[in-house]
Amino acid sequence: MKIVNSLKSLKDRHRENRVIRRRGRIYVINKTNRRFKARQG
Repeated sequence: MKIVNSLKSLKDRHRENRVIRRRGRIYVINKTNRRFKARQG
């Protein structure tokens, strides 16, 4: 999992990326391609 400043650029790299808020943190997850995982905050 990567920790990045801007998740918006990561979200556009794959069409199945989702931006999700959990416990005050923002995550990018992808069910089909697991290497697109990131966290912010």
